[in-house]
Amino acid sequence: MSSMTNRERAMAVLNYESYDRLPLVHFGYWGETLQKWVDEGHLTPDDIQGVGDGNDADNALAAKLGFDFNWNCVSGAHTWLNPGIESKVIEEFPDGSQHVLYGDGVVYLQKPGAGSIPAHVDYLLKNREVWEAEFKHRLQWSDDRLNKDAFEWLKTASRENVRGIHCGSLYGNIRTMLTFEGACYLQADDEELYTEIIDAVGELTYQGVKSVLELGIEFDFVHFWEDICFKNGPCVSPRTFHEKVGPHYKRITDLTRQHGIEICSLDCDGMIDALIPTWIENGVNVMFPIEVGTWDANIIPWREKYGKELRGVGGMNKNVFGRDRAAIDDEIERLRPQIELGGFIPCPDHRIPPEAEFDVVRYYCDQMREIFS
Repeated sequence: MSSMTNRERAMAVLNYESYDRLPLVHFGYWGETLQKWVDEGHLTPDDIQGVGDGNDADNALAAKLGFDFNWNCVSGAHTWLNPGIESKVIEEFPDGSQHVLYGDGVVYLQKPGAGSIPAHVDYLLKNREVWEAEFKHRLQWSDDRLNKDAFEWLKTASRENVRGIHCGSLYGNIRTMLTFEGACYLQADDEELYTEIIDAVGELTYQGVKSVLELGIEFDFVHFWEDICFKNGPCVSPRTFHEKVGPHYKRITDLTRQHGIEICSLDCDGMIDALIPTWIENGVNVMFPIEVGTWDANIIPWREKYGKELRGVGGMNKNVFGRDRAAIDDEIERLRPQIELGGFIPCPDHRIPPEAEFDVVRYYCDQMREIFS
């Protein structure tokens, strides 16, 4: 078989076709990880300057490690609050921490020097009055949500790597805006408003995808972001999700298939099992990043249940990068039966963390390239 492009390899795997070797895919890095590798002398400051998912700096860094490309090579229209809520400090405390209103309408506790995601302490969207006054108009489609000039370079860009349309989020952003608890309360207290918000986001997302497709640029897949599951399952009732959000996935994936795009990928952390039926039924066919976590997520039981329609990208335990080469060997053997199923591309199950050792990551790439050619 003649040499293939990374794009051809990835599409061949996901379509159960022959390929010359398995593509080596990653999902980016923590900033602290890259800085550590600079401090250790593996990289220069120039190597990490401007690194962003799928850009030239990211591709150059991937080559140094042995990866082929970042799965998150996606572009899309703006499908969230526009403009965002004006950010401001609500309250300051003696220890330097603050309550800060962010652009998503949520008040967060911001602590000096904290590196983790800040905890929310309040949110604005609690009733219809606030919805009508502050949020509804920010979730309407307008032509300025699509920066056509930003897509021009794609018309002549290399097709070496995969290229996706970022669809945004049909429920993940809503969960953020309402908070987990707030979404539960609103569904119980004002289901009509709760449904209206979901429908507004669904319509906005549809119009965003439609506008990108109308540019006439070739894409390989479409990609949603959700992050609506914890380690024990989803933060939304599966039945509610199926009834209220499922039809919006179907409308969008029907549209993208009309444009010849058969692969639809979805990024959701956590234990996603209870939501997979809704996604599969409504045209989403690639699960990503399949976090191993404490619940041992694995494509094999999903494939047994849903068949070949369900594909996957991810499932490689990123934590082994902080161990040794023997741990990498064990992880590759754990992945082998999943790879042999077809329709599955291993990828670290989230961004590579600061404890990762540069040489161990390179060893993983070298071994994967040698074994799965």
